[in-house]
Amino acid sequence: MFLRQFRYLVAVAEERHFGRAAQRCNVTQPSLSSGIRQLEYELGVPIFLRGRGQRFQGLTAEGDRVAIWSRAVLAHCDAMRKEIETMKQNLTGHLRMGVMPSMSPVLPFLLQDLREKYPSLRVDVQFIGNEAMKLGLNNFTLDVAMTYLDKADLGRKNTLSVYREQLSLLVPDTARYQNRKTITWKEAAEYPLAMLRPSMHERRFVDQVFASIGCAPEARVESESILHLMFQVQFTELCTIIPSHFVHAPGLHPGTRALPLVDPIVSQEVGLFWTEGEIMLPMAAAFVSVVRKMNKSGELRKRLEGSHDGIYDRPETTPRQSRA
Repeated sequence: MFLRQFRYLVAVAEERHFGRAAQRCNVTQPSLSSGIRQLEYELGVPIFLRGRGQRFQGLTAEGDRVAIWSRAVLAHCDAMRKEIETMKQNLTGHLRMGVMPSMSPVLPFLLQDLREKYPSLRVDVQFIGNEAMKLGLNNFTLDVAMTYLDKADLGRKNTLSVYREQLSLLVPDTARYQNRKTITWKEAAEYPLAMLRPSMHERRFVDQVFASIGCAPEARVESESILHLMFQVQFTELCTIIPSHFVHAPGLHPGTRALPLVDPIVSQEVGLFWTEGEIMLPMAAAFVSVVRKMNKSGELRKRLEGSHDGIYDRPETTPRQSRA
């Protein structure tokens, strides 16, 4: 067996087309087909379903398992090269991350130290849901993922707590809210709201909190972009719910202010996920080391606490609701 045969197999499985797979691998289609037939001969099983012509028909059950192992073999070979580069303090390539949208403002703090240590490293950030994160980690198309620890269903993965996310109501900076320091969830339910789409995890969590106090507010505007919802508050009468750290990072738009939501105070623990194994992939190892360093020094917490306005100073160790 040769690595190029595994690359051919993975390319066909992902492209679902022999011609495009050959172009991706920079070989002729007959060369690609010959390499795959040789792999089938060595393993003693058919990998692809075959019908009339040369069109892609799909993978056999055995072929599906071979494709999974092929991805793992290729990922570990790539990891070996990167680990050697790391030993020479010259880690290069891409760190591929899957994250939830609300975590976007936190990433620059986490990635700055990594880029300073490895100047040649490039970072590819994908804002995706938990299912896409699970698939990416399993297929080795993602090195790490960041999502909510208590709600994630990413399978057997290593995890590391990063920070705890709490919520505030973003309101127009008008006389109506001038003397307010906090606001209750029941009060927030009475205001005209712009909210994330119901399919998004953050929206489902918010809906659960409202339901726990017997409220079911109707959104006037819905979007998948928290930034767009913040613009709605800046230029209209609407309010929206944001992670409390948005007050400090990225910072509030002119004409808006944030009131921490209380009664109940709720929070979600955000964690880092990476694939289990005897050997940690170098890209994941590099990023995990940065997060652990910031956890130990408390640097990230200090940067995010500026948004808490004194009400969320005490960290929680488990997801819970507490009365103000």
